[in-house]
Amino acid sequence: MTADTASFGYRDVPEAEKEGLVREVFSSVARRYDLMNDLMSGGIHRLWKDVFVEWLNPQPGWRTIDVAGGTGDIAQRIAAMTRARARKDEDAAEVVVCDINADMLNEGVRRANGDAALTWLCGDAEKLPVPDAHFDAYTIAFGIRNVTHIDAALREARRVLKPGGRFLCLEFSKVEAPGLDVLYDAYSLNVLPRIGQMVAGDAEAYRYLAESIRRFPPQKQFARMIEQAGLSRVTFRNLSGGIAAMHSAWRI
Repeated sequence: MTADTASFGYRDVPEAEKEGLVREVFSSVARRYDLMNDLMSGGIHRLWKDVFVEWLNPQPGWRTIDVAGGTGDIAQRIAAMTRARARKDEDAAEVVVCDINADMLNEGVRRANGDAALTWLCGDAEKLPVPDAHFDAYTIAFGIRNVTHIDAALREARRVLKPGGRFLCLEFSKVEAPGLDVLYDAYSLNVLPRIGQMVAGDAEAYRYLAESIRRFPPQKQFARMIEQAGLSRVTFRNLSGGIAAMHSAWRI
């Protein structure tokens, strides 16, 4: 990969083309997004997301932005947890779901069924259309590996967080459990595209998603990138032997 290219799965493509290619992938699978994640994780993504929101520990009155929030499954969990903790309506959640793909957002609006806690915003993770120091929390789940410039997206996360604000990322990562890495590679790189073709009619989208995981930085390297973006107190937790990992940091 050169300075003028970006990874798209195992291919290196011109930087200017990656955004459009990723948009095509997610437009193709927007109505099958949960199915996509079920296939990618064997259904475990639902448990991971619950653990992710529990670690976030959202509080009444918080303003959260969920970037690459797609169909709003993380945002709805945050809103539900905050709503359960709120003593009065004005303390309930305010969650902005931001995604570059309008098809994903439209599917999310349909699923949310008018949840007043959620606001839907079409925007680029590298250039978020929101003010500086505006949010108590920034979340991103299974999205940051799809941006063209991960470092730019991380700097934007810091920019939009208030001092004391929380950054939390959930992403497929490097399997660290001995033996599981071989099985997972065989499944995701060989079996998954075939299932994607049979179930969703799009083998290439699932092939890209599997390959993009292999090109994403492993846990410790990604933690260093978060620190380099100006966020502090970076920690991470592996899930399911490192199939996924959660990275936490704070704007100080």
